[in-house]
Amino acid sequence: MRWRWGRAVSDGFDFSPGAQVPLSGAAGQTAATQALASAAYRDRPVEEILKADNEWHQSKVSAGRLSLLKPNLGEAFARAVQDRMLGGARKPLIQSFGIDPQAVVEHCLAAIRIRKERDTWLTAVMALCGLIFLPGLVFWLLVFQIRRMVDRTDNKRASGLATTVLVVGGILAVLFVLKTPFDGFWAWYTRAAVIAPVLGWFWAKRICERTAQDLFTRWESLLSGGGLGAKIPEAVPTDPNETAAERLRQGLARLTAEQHSNSVFYAGPKGILGMGTRWGSWHLAEDLVPKDPDKEIHPFRSWDVIRAIHDQLRMLERGPLHTGGFPKPSIRHWIVTPVGENAGAVARPTGTDVDAFQIKQHEIQRICNEQQFGSGDRHYLGVQFTLWDGQLVITMLITVTVLHETLRIEVTGHALGPVNSLFTTKPSPKTKQVSKAIRFWETTTKKLPLIETDEVVRLAARAPFTWYPPLLDFLGGKLTLPEPFGLRHAWADQPWRHRFMADDALRAATPVLRVVHAAAIKVLDENGVDTTRFGSRSMALSGSVQDATPKKADLYDA
Repeated sequence: MRWRWGRAVSDGFDFSPGAQVPLSGAAGQTAATQALASAAYRDRPVEEILKADNEWHQSKVSAGRLSLLKPNLGEAFARAVQDRMLGGARKPLIQSFGIDPQAVVEHCLAAIRIRKERDTWLTAVMALCGLIFLPGLVFWLLVFQIRRMVDRTDNKRASGLATTVLVVGGILAVLFVLKTPFDGFWAWYTRAAVIAPVLGWFWAKRICERTAQDLFTRWESLLSGGGLGAKIPEAVPTDPNETAAERLRQGLARLTAEQHSNSVFYAGPKGILGMGTRWGSWHLAEDLVPKDPDKEIHPFRSWDVIRAIHDQLRMLERGPLHTGGFPKPSIRHWIVTPVGENAGAVARPTGTDVDAFQIKQHEIQRICNEQQFGSGDRHYLGVQFTLWDGQLVITMLITVTVLHETLRIEVTGHALGPVNSLFTTKPSPKTKQVSKAIRFWETTTKKLPLIETDEVVRLAARAPFTWYPPLLDFLGGKLTLPEPFGLRHAWADQPWRHRFMADDALRAATPVLRVVHAAAIKVLDENGVDTTRFGSRSMALSGSVQDATPKKADLYDA
């Protein structure tokens, strides 16, 4: 790597204009983006994320050797996303339509930085009150480890036994302090070894409570629409020797570039990864017959039809009445690559026809005209609507094929539903109903600390290991994300459970289908094709699409 004009020039990947503070743009300030980003600040059990998995994508929580070092949801999620999205040896990512993945990653990095600052203080506490008095530290950690093992079950009797374990440990500690078997220096040392970890716990509790309040506020702010900004100063290199900051900056730039790639992947019944399953399909296929029997059809190609459809789709947001209607859609040419249904990874196209994950225009045109039968990638023209603040993504894909004398126009509907409700759950402060001291028949709500005793011990025990994450993953466990991974589709629900979302998806089909057919028939008519049968077939499809119902179009009954 060499430096030029204050920025690093790498022999590998670098799309960004230089060192700068990554900021979330307007596209990132959406409900879906903030919901996913809020997972990095949560303090819930890590197993809760398994409830958010859909039928096609399954996360995995690996059990560690010590339950005392087990991560919570926010810790595991932020670490897994950081490694998967920015890791040096990471696999290609699936685009996250409807959200800004860079904003989610930035919040994960910000959450990791906040926890790292806390762990720095906790490590100092462990060194002063634990490492120096190691026998006492081992005793108390053993008590809490046994307590967690007993309390792992939902059995109430086991829960009571867990409390008994802590009480017995406390009694033994008091007896040991009052009557130690040693004399002289070792007597005072053993007493200090029992007491020092307890004093360290009070110190650690104040540190943990302060950080927990910060994480709680950020979680609540994101889901309330405020969205505190993610501060990641470590992504801004200030001198040529900060290679880690430069790698992080380039990783964020690579993530953004891959998000805007025009290459997607079709995985059988899973549909096009990132766009959701295919719920509807409409085909118009008729023979190319000259309008004038004495003349031949003017030569044209599939690209000519696609280009005309593209121009007409840009007019979808306009209408004769001022009654709202379509927002401005995203209209793009997509190259679809087939992969196996259970493929664990995808491979993006490379070579001279690809620039910054974008397949060049001349290659798109060649695929559209030539790769219509047999193996190879296929071309689709897509019109995409991002609705409900990113919670609903409707994609209509159009492809045109010509085999022998038959021209076929296919329109398919894809819908990506809202992120699972797990990510949209707001935090609630811990409270308890207690009776008033004098008016005992009345109750009042008492606010409890955000951090409990066991949680302080867990965080303090994990802190020294956070400086070497692989060892912490081995001892405490980790979260493995579903592959092929994309932030949006991995935890997306079906939109059909939400009436208005389902209506939006179904309503989009009719106008798009009619615009596609009208544009295609116009091109055929201009090139001397008899469009009578095309027009009749188009009218029939226009009637049937009005009664469109969602189906699993990629599950063939064969």
